[in-house]
Amino acid sequence: MITWLNHIAIAVPDLSEATARYELLGGKVSEPQARVEEGVTVAVVTFPNTKIELLHPLGEASPLIDYLEEHPRGGVHHLCFEVEDIDAASTLLRSVNCRILGNGGPKNGAHGKPVIFVDPNDFHGALVEFEQM
Repeated sequence: MITWLNHIAIAVPDLSEATARYELLGGKVSEPQARVEEGVTVAVVTFPNTKIELLHPLGEASPLIDYLEEHPRGGVHHLCFEVEDIDAASTLLRSVNCRILGNGGPKNGAHGKPVIFVDPNDFHGALVEFEQM
């Protein structure tokens, strides 16, 4: 089912500082993208073998506000795995009692592809995103 680790998302308190750090390490950093519906600003850092999403709160209602209050220096927010078929992945995950967050169906993610997020309690405390290739 999983074909590849697509990205690791890191919540950051200072997006400019974080992007500068990853550029220094050789990452190619995208322009920040406001994801109003998700309440985050995202900058994607590309390396030859994977990507890192740097997430920063967008607005007072951002779900990252609480996360950064608990982790003021930032931290790993979620892992994203690629799958060939998001509907098949959803069916398989539900069959083993995993809870898909939101309305239970896929939505368009930051990369314009269908994604689902699974409750962290179903993945040993890790928030996991699945993205259709």
